[in-house]
Parts: sequence; C-alpha cells; structure tokens
Amino acid sequence: MARSSSGGGRPATLNFLTDIQDRVEMESQIRSLAYHDSLTQLPNRVLMRDRLKQALASHKRLPRYGALMFLDLDHFKPVNDAHGHVAGDLVLIEVAQRLMRCVRETDTVARFGGDEFVVMLADLHEDRPTSLAQARNVADKVLRSLSEPYHLNLPQEDGSVRHVMHECGASIGLLLFHSEAGSEDRLLQRADSAMYRAKEAGRQTIVLAEPQPGDMACA
Repeated sequence: MARSSSGGGRPATLNFLTDIQDRVEMESQIRSLAYHDSLTQLPNRVLMRDRLKQALASHKRLPRYGALMFLDLDHFKPVNDAHGHVAGDLVLIEVAQRLMRCVRETDTVARFGGDEFVVMLADLHEDRPTSLAQARNVADKVLRSLSEPYHLNLPQEDGSVRHVMHECGASIGLLLFHSEAGSEDRLLQRADSAMYRAKEAGRQTIVLAEPQPGDMACA
C-alpha cells in the first residue's frame, strides 16, 4: 500500500508519478519551442535544416531528387502598417495552413522568420526533368493558393470584430537537390538567392536557382 506524504495529502507514489509527468511535459514543450515556430507551429530553421540533412542522406541510398522552395510574401508589410501586428500574425497563420494543404504529409513546411517560409519536397523522382516538373507544379499550386484574398477578423476593444480583407502573393525560389552531403546551408542560400531574383523579376513569380558546375542537383 502506498504511503501518504508527510503533509497528509495524496500518497507519495502519486506525487512522484505526477512530478515525472510534469517534467516530461515540460521537456516536451521545451523541445517544441526549440524546433518549432511559436506563432504558426511550423518547424523552424533549425528543424528544417535537420530534415534537409536527413533527406540528403536518404537520397544517397535511394537515387531520387528533392526540391526546396524558398518563399517570401509580397505586399505583406501593408497589412501590418494599416491594421497592426495582430492582422499580420493572422495572415502568417493562414499562410502556414495554406502551405500545408499544398504539400504531402512527407514534405516539410517551415517558417524561417518574418514572412519567409521554406518548403522541402522529398522523394520526387529518379529522373531530373520529371522531378523538376513535379516541383514546379507544387510551386504553381502554392503561388495560386497564397494569392487568394485573406479574410481577417480583428477583435476590437469594445468586444466587436472588424472584418478586413488583404491581398498578397509570394516570390518563390525553386531548387532541385540530390545527395550533396554537408551542403544544407549552401542549398538554402541558393534557393534564397533565387527567391530574391523572383522579387527583382516583378514578384508573384517562380525563379529556378542557377545551376552550378559539379552539382548533382542543379535546378
């Protein structure tokens, strides 16, 4: 029979088990905060880099291509300026949800901070042209989804709700990768550079990363 604690409350065994459960839950929350974005609950930069590293290792065993989409929202700043950061946060949450609906469960969607997101498509195809076509189809789907209007319900101090509609799109840098071990940061930088070229090209568009000599996964 479990002994009672010295305070005459619950049995000591129950207190011990409760303490363990609380500690496990706290450790789980800490891990989640370390690897996920607190606003959107998406993986963050650290977890995306780890997932990319795993994908590169996997593609060494299975000769398939993957793809990275580095995207930045177009015309996002005006919603913050006009309606405050609550409205901006609602847009970012909706962007995360739309991105998740555009990809498979095996893919990864991450928020890198601000209005930058990265999508990793894993295990596309053994053939590069086919993989590029698959990745381009997903990028087109993402572009269409993110360009649809955002309907925001903003709570007011008097308890009412103000409805706001905002429109924004995205500029996307697209990159194919294969099995370049130790090259996670370089691949992300190349996808990021392609995204900035998409901005310069007029926004709301997709730009393929420039091929580099010696790359197995030039997009």
